[in-house]
Amino acid sequence: MCGIAGELRFDNQPADLAAVERITQSLTARGPDACGFNSQGPLALGHRRLKIMDLCEASGQPMVDSALGLSMVFNGAIYNYPELRAELEALGYRFFSEGDTEVLLKGFHAWGEALLPRLNGMFAFAIWQRDVQELFIARDRLGIKPLYLSRTGERLRFASTLPALLKGGDIAGVLNPVALNHYMSFHAVVPAPDTLIAGIEKLPPGTFMRVDANGKSSQHRWWTLEFGASEEEQGYSFEDWQERTLTTLRESVALRHRAAVDVGVLLSGGVDSSLLVGLLREAGAADNLQTFSIGFQDAGGERGDEFKYSDLIAQHYGTRHHQLRIQEKEILEQLPAAFRAMSEPMVSHDCIAFYLLSREVSKHCKVVQSGQGADELFAGYHWYPQVDGAEDPVEAYLNAFRDRSFEEYADTVQQQWVKGDFSGDFVRQHFAQPGADAAVDKALRIDSTVMLVDDPVKRVDNMTMAWGLEARVPFLDHHVVELSARIPAKYKLPDGGKYVLKEAARKVIPAAVIDRPKGYFPVPGLKHLEGDTLNWVRELLTDPSQDRGLYNPAMLDRLFKDPEGQLTPLRGSKLWQLAAVNLWLSEQGL
Repeated sequence: MCGIAGELRFDNQPADLAAVERITQSLTARGPDACGFNSQGPLALGHRRLKIMDLCEASGQPMVDSALGLSMVFNGAIYNYPELRAELEALGYRFFSEGDTEVLLKGFHAWGEALLPRLNGMFAFAIWQRDVQELFIARDRLGIKPLYLSRTGERLRFASTLPALLKGGDIAGVLNPVALNHYMSFHAVVPAPDTLIAGIEKLPPGTFMRVDANGKSSQHRWWTLEFGASEEEQGYSFEDWQERTLTTLRESVALRHRAAVDVGVLLSGGVDSSLLVGLLREAGAADNLQTFSIGFQDAGGERGDEFKYSDLIAQHYGTRHHQLRIQEKEILEQLPAAFRAMSEPMVSHDCIAFYLLSREVSKHCKVVQSGQGADELFAGYHWYPQVDGAEDPVEAYLNAFRDRSFEEYADTVQQQWVKGDFSGDFVRQHFAQPGADAAVDKALRIDSTVMLVDDPVKRVDNMTMAWGLEARVPFLDHHVVELSARIPAKYKLPDGGKYVLKEAARKVIPAAVIDRPKGYFPVPGLKHLEGDTLNWVRELLTDPSQDRGLYNPAMLDRLFKDPEGQLTPLRGSKLWQLAAVNLWLSEQGL
């Protein structure tokens, strides 16, 4: 787990090592344990290291193998690297380190791009091939590890975060109107390759890119998610699917338990995180298994914690449980720091929860498991039944998920930002793609391959890595993801969603956390804006020094007249969404 950076020149000039050093040093929080650089003519690589799997200096990066003519930087964790190493040794490769980085390097030499489907893990990496002067860049299937790109006619730069690329210089910091429309409409989800800053893109998940020293490049999708049961699975009963689900999750949790002496779980008290605790116990997690929960002040009549259920699981499994309760004053104090840690602005008010929870967890362990992905894979959200029975599934999805229609977007922002209904067009095009026949499967596909990547997964990566904490997400093991896509929707939708997962979970965890009402990671103070928080948002949005020409003043007046009544279909504050853009831009110095 690390922060990576690099530059490849196209103009026969040496790489700008000073720029790469600035970019790399801004990634220190992601890799607090060590730092390294390597420069070879047109290429410079930078790396910040968080030591988890192999603590020895031999696994330091950038890693260079002069005999093979390869050098690389890598962020992530390859859980099946021992098996891959054994295959490579059988082919005659010899190793000088014990970790997963060298396995990637030699695996690429042996198999090229065919290495990627062999990998089980989360990763973003760049490999320089000295003899052909070509850079190979790849990202994992679900985009668990981020990778941002900035390209001009003279050079390509990459880094683990968008703010890091800004430190390299020569990026104007102009907003991208396509991304702004996505952010304001698609619940802050900006699909790759776009980002809010023009001139900075992100490599899409499940994609690799080749770029040579002349600037010639190509990009390929190496993994796609297909829906529908295989031929041999057509006759599966509900019980069969339950068993397959539980077996695959057991394998995923056990695999991610490797090389993690001090293990924690981010425990919300819901089915997903509770199941992880139970499966970790089955996988042999020792008595020092730690669980962490967070709670906030009640607001707007909404309870700010779910300690009742997280306590139940902690007591049932005898974990070393940590409860963190945050007051409104600390939320306001820590919001700027949380936004500095974001690669892109995120509207979900639970970002601050993950940020503060990660701060607490990092005091006790370096690795946590987290339950992100279960709702998107197993149909846990309320809009899936609406889409399933809809005459017009696309409109049903947009009405349930999108924060505002294009007409309202046009009323919210100033005229120069109204360029088109990009979020609506994106959803319509995605639903029209082959690979998923049923309407609900189309909704699950866009959520699991787009929304999940650029909301929950990005949130967990950004907020945990801000504290040098590695988060492992067992539900996003590609075997689990691919299995979930083959399970018929009729086994997911009943009982409020995630039916097959809930019934499988009954074999592991107490029924009380399965049969409870569905909960979310609540931060009521940022959802029901009132008191000091409302005053803070008002100042942020009306201060003339913060005016970037984004918002229509008439819409701001309307929102401030009824802040409690101006909620999105997903029950988020529209005012908070506008404030989040301003705050993020300020914290990035833009």
